[in-house]
Amino acid sequence: MSRYLVKRLFMAVLVLFGVSFATFIVGHLTGDPVALMAPENAPQEAKDELRRHLGLDRPLLTQYALFVGRALQGDLGHSYVQGTSVAGLIAERLPATLQLAVAGFLLSLAIAIPLGIVIALKRNTIWDVVVTALAMIGQSAPGFWIGLMLIAVFAVELRLLPVSGSGGFAYLILPAVTLALQSAARLTRLVRASMLEVLGADYVRTARSKGLRERVVLLVHTFRNAMIPVVTMAGLEFAELVSGAFITETIFAWPGVGRLAVTAVYQRDFPLVQGVVLLAAFAFVAINLLVDLLYVAIDPRVKLA
Repeated sequence: MSRYLVKRLFMAVLVLFGVSFATFIVGHLTGDPVALMAPENAPQEAKDELRRHLGLDRPLLTQYALFVGRALQGDLGHSYVQGTSVAGLIAERLPATLQLAVAGFLLSLAIAIPLGIVIALKRNTIWDVVVTALAMIGQSAPGFWIGLMLIAVFAVELRLLPVSGSGGFAYLILPAVTLALQSAARLTRLVRASMLEVLGADYVRTARSKGLRERVVLLVHTFRNAMIPVVTMAGLEFAELVSGAFITETIFAWPGVGRLAVTAVYQRDFPLVQGVVLLAAFAFVAINLLVDLLYVAIDPRVKLA
């Protein structure tokens, strides 16, 4: 167990270093930050002084080494546009992103697990055909299109829910549903496939031949084993919701990290973009590690190698 953890942590560190270096290089290809920060009529001496103050006059590898050293201490630099701490800006927006991601994730599980189980038990019936078709449509539809359709129906036509912003539970519904539908579509199909595979296993047939109640067979012998691949996908879905809700947050003007990142890209605010990318990479790596460890809790037969 400890050997596995050390190996995974080492791989996680390599991934984070790779992401940070790639983001660092790409950010320096977008142009001179001094031209963005300094007034157009600023004298060249002032621009040179600003460049020295930001450390942009040093070699790229030196700049990267200094950035990594500061990042390990929790300092992600300062926004070129807003002039405030990147870590502070992200910390200010992170609760809203987590609120949206958790709401969307829980809603997707509440939809996917019951539906997947039901259509697996009613295989080849009209319920199976309809739900599977809807899941395929939901999985194929772009997230921005789902969001715009929800706005058109529930905000514009019916006027039941607010279009954008935050301020209460009503503001959370549409963006959370937008995130949940695609995730629920993928998880529903996976739950169905996993349940069908386990239902056809020998130990399930043996349990039924012993006269056990169908409820016991489903809950004890089927559901737990069927959830092993679902846990993996659910973990990946949650990581994606945390780190990839940029479009949804932008459509609904949700004050989260995703919207902050989109604004930073438009403004060429390189330190802020790099900070958000590092946060997304860290969230994805950490959640994947937790998912791997959950394997053992669900099924001790799963070996950590």
